[in-house]
Amino acid sequence: MKKEFRLPDVGEGLTEADIVSWHVKPGDAVTINQIIVDIETAKAVVELPSPYAGTVSALLVEEGQTVDVGIPIIAIDVPSAEDAEPEPAQPEVPAQPEKQPQANGTQERQPVLVGYGVKPGSTSRRPRKKRPTRPGSYPATPSAPPTGGPGIPAFPAGIKLPPGIPAPPAVPAQGQQFQAQPAQTRARALAKPPVRRLARDLGVDLGGLTGSGPEGSVTREDVERAASEARIRSAPPEEAAPDVQPHAAPDREAADRNEEERIPVRGVRKHTAAAMVASAFTAPHVTEFLQVDVTETMSAVRRTRDLPEFAGVKVSPLLFVAKALLVAVRRNPMINSSWDEAAQEIVVKRPVNLGIAVAAERGLLVPNVKGADALPLAGLARAIDELAATARAGKATPAELAGGTITITNVGVFGVDAGTPILMPGEAAILAFGQVRDLPWVVSGELAVRKVTTLSLSFDHRIVDGELGSAVLRDVGSMLEDPMRMVAWS
Repeated sequence: MKKEFRLPDVGEGLTEADIVSWHVKPGDAVTINQIIVDIETAKAVVELPSPYAGTVSALLVEEGQTVDVGIPIIAIDVPSAEDAEPEPAQPEVPAQPEKQPQANGTQERQPVLVGYGVKPGSTSRRPRKKRPTRPGSYPATPSAPPTGGPGIPAFPAGIKLPPGIPAPPAVPAQGQQFQAQPAQTRARALAKPPVRRLARDLGVDLGGLTGSGPEGSVTREDVERAASEARIRSAPPEEAAPDVQPHAAPDREAADRNEEERIPVRGVRKHTAAAMVASAFTAPHVTEFLQVDVTETMSAVRRTRDLPEFAGVKVSPLLFVAKALLVAVRRNPMINSSWDEAAQEIVVKRPVNLGIAVAAERGLLVPNVKGADALPLAGLARAIDELAATARAGKATPAELAGGTITITNVGVFGVDAGTPILMPGEAAILAFGQVRDLPWVVSGELAVRKVTTLSLSFDHRIVDGELGSAVLRDVGSMLEDPMRMVAWS
């Protein structure tokens, strides 16, 4: 028995996903809950287990293809119940002694167990009741073909059709030719909501397309193909190419300059682009900058690496920046909030879910440490280390990527001093941490070479005014200049 596994909705509101890689091939045996494919949703790469046990008969979708939710992606031959286990042998039933016929000529019935033996008596079926014919209904078996053509039945006169059922066309007389009549109405095309939205955006009429999907449904590829053909038809005719000398060598350098590479925007990259555009044009951004002497913080990083509590954990300046931001949030709770447009309210978040921007192979990911404000420094270091490693490997789950309240982005690892980061949707602030450089700095009235970095804080000006934003940035800078303030303010 062949079973088809349809792409499920692995996240709330998921409409499509990309097939990243298959872990099985046709002919492989699979078991229930065995990982068979990796898919990329709008937020992360997710592993899908097999819901069936059997043999893979076909992979219905290729790697790199975008698939709508509900479309079959793999076919598995599942053994039927008869093949799985043989039918148990029936127990032998002792032969019943033959009964003599009764006086009326019938044989006496011998009671037997349910399911065993044969009932010796004859059986008869009750006559089936005829269904009454309601006025206006179709006759089950007409006694004679009504008029309308030799041997061609038609609806009797006076029959009223139920609402919504069109009347049948008139039957022509013998020898007449059928004439095609123009269709008065056209049936609604079968397509999923994302495909309908794409068709509306591209100006494609779904009613004129022949679907290539299951049950004749119109797919995304059908819409894109129709839009491409429409553009080709509407394009102006090309001018005639000038004559070329038969032995003229092509200009390879000019050809290389005209070449271009097109990269499909899918999955995480597509979701990130949409989120950044929505954030940039929804929340009024303000960015403030602060240069900080982090010489003492860099010394504290080196000493922390030698502590037994941090064995096997990566300790970097980012850890102290994160801890300083968490302490600053405790001192200024309004920075950890969001804007509720529908209710026209500011929602202050009590737990701090600290987002860490990670540059992964598939695009920018921002997983967050849940309840980061309640973790000690060693626990925070482990959580950031594990979360970043998971995100870089493309294994971050949708739960780890959702629910962030404030974010840190470390642009210093790319050799950048500062930037104007864009807010994550639903958050009020994001802190950028630049590279640490040796710069001349005035210390106690004298010039010295110190470790200096630049902090950039972007915030939603609907929630955070200049005073609050400056207070948060100043607190973070003060704790990085003197890490002992973290202990005093915690």
